[in-house]
Amino acid sequence: MAGVSKNFMPIPISKIILTGVMAAMAATLSAVASTPQQSGSPTAAEADPQIVAALREISPARIQQTIEKLAGFYTRQTLSSDVPPIGDKGINAAAVWIQGELQRISSQCGDCLEVRTDQFLQPPGTRIPQPTTITNVYAILRGTDPANAGRMYVVTGHYDSRNSDPIDAAGQAPGANDDASGTAVSLECARVLSKHRFPATIIFLTVAGEEEGLYGSAHFAKMAKAVGWGIEAVLNNDIVGGDRTPGDTLQDPHVVRVFSEGISSTASEEELRKTRSLGGESDGPSRQLARYVEDVAKEYLAAEDFRAMLVFRHDRYLRGGDHLSFNDQGYAAVRFTEFRENYNHQHQNVRTENGIEYGDLPKFVDYDYTAKVARLNAATLAELASAPAPPVDVRLLTKELQNDSTLEWKASPGGLATGYEVLWRDTTAPDWEHVKSVGNVTRVTVPVSKDNVIFAVRAVDAKGHRSSAMVPLPER
Repeated sequence: MAGVSKNFMPIPISKIILTGVMAAMAATLSAVASTPQQSGSPTAAEADPQIVAALREISPARIQQTIEKLAGFYTRQTLSSDVPPIGDKGINAAAVWIQGELQRISSQCGDCLEVRTDQFLQPPGTRIPQPTTITNVYAILRGTDPANAGRMYVVTGHYDSRNSDPIDAAGQAPGANDDASGTAVSLECARVLSKHRFPATIIFLTVAGEEEGLYGSAHFAKMAKAVGWGIEAVLNNDIVGGDRTPGDTLQDPHVVRVFSEGISSTASEEELRKTRSLGGESDGPSRQLARYVEDVAKEYLAAEDFRAMLVFRHDRYLRGGDHLSFNDQGYAAVRFTEFRENYNHQHQNVRTENGIEYGDLPKFVDYDYTAKVARLNAATLAELASAPAPPVDVRLLTKELQNDSTLEWKASPGGLATGYEVLWRDTTAPDWEHVKSVGNVTRVTVPVSKDNVIFAVRAVDAKGHRSSAMVPLPER
């Protein structure tokens, strides 16, 4: 991208997708005279060729095969887990198949994946009338850089299903959209990204027990927290089949909703107090992850006319998803869901009444749409796993009353960063509006009043991969 101009003029981020980073600066930028302009020339984006190559391999036909296979297990209801797999029936058979698929994918990349199960006995609880075995199936693609492999990025979907009765373990529950589609995204990401290598680690996860109360994801998230896994982002895909009911003119095949919480679920009372006083209600880690997804969509899926629609709430009314389990453990996590859900095809017995078809059947899934969602997930995972770690301990100096704003931070750990960017937006704006490359420094002063905007800082490497943005805390 272009170097820093002498008068520190910003380029509006709403008009560009930034790539590259300016050469390292020898000294800290400080007080400059000019005020920031509000418009500028767009800069052409250059997507990472490795990521572009991976996205080309995502196949709607392969996704269709996965969804039809999962729907063919008749039911994947969690309570059927205590029934031994008999042929291709029940959730146990589905779990065995998913594990086999991940092992097959691993065999094609020289056993590059660690294929594992997280199995536990869930005590009786909501929608769990008796102790029930729940099995999460996942694979780990270890990062290649020892200094960055501890950073982990997760893509997940739930492979269990249900019909009208949430504890019916015997009736048909194909669950094509909810959530064989999300499971297919996770498996397809594993298939294409396992052919490439990244500095940080990626986990391809499928969980069970979602329909009964997020039991599988809750167990996995607590396990990850207990063992100290450095999970920095979780992408949960739930109902991403792009329902294509004949005659429905209100579905939007160009949009996937991305839900995110604005304030961390684990914030302390003191953190909440500071957040309210600073107007940071829309700047928690999950909200920054959602903005990251939006930027990736602009960079890699614009040619497909596909975008991320950010929804600033943690989930839909009366509903919940597995990303909430990770939020509860303090992890940044978001949910991907199609633009318009058809409730005749969710949590319904398969039947036809009054000329209306009910049931979550593969015939209602738009496989091209699900492939686009998979590309967005894969691109986000690959960008995050390629990028430097975010800068640490970002601070906004507030010792004096002045219109210029000075930010300080500690260098990005891991050695990948070659520079940093400062972002800002109006306090009423949903997305970052301006960005400025400031070089390889850890302190910068910008001619923008801290009282009028929200700031953030992110790390950038030599190829233009960007870390997530870190909003500063005030330093007095």
